[in-house]
Amino acid sequence: MKKILIVDDDADLRQVMQTILTEHYEVKEAESKEEGFKVLESYKPDLMILDVMMETKSSGFEMCREIKNNPELKNIKILMLTSVDSELNIDFQSEVGDKDWLPVDDYIVKPVQPKPFLEKVEKLLN
Repeated sequence: MKKILIVDDDADLRQVMQTILTEHYEVKEAESKEEGFKVLESYKPDLMILDVMMETKSSGFEMCREIKNNPELKNIKILMLTSVDSELNIDFQSEVGDKDWLPVDDYIVKPVQPKPFLEKVEKLLN
């Protein structure tokens, strides 16, 4: 069974995503960048769903860069979860995959809609 790690500071949203995913995947969660790295030490997920803004407005950006620059973690797929494209006027669509600025595999905008969310997860894991 494929493994997913959800890193988001919103407990309700983590629960919603976990409910959507647990039928098909093994899921763990963390509420911060620091906790996410602790979970990564023992749980090597196939996919990480990562919020942009947690402790700071850039925690998610920092975490994805650290993961992609770590030889042991760089192959983990990252699905960035965000609402900052509208808040900060960032065009995520054109930036996804930029190895220096936004080294994620895909992104999804909040609020999470179950069907498109599950479709993106399945695409990244297949």
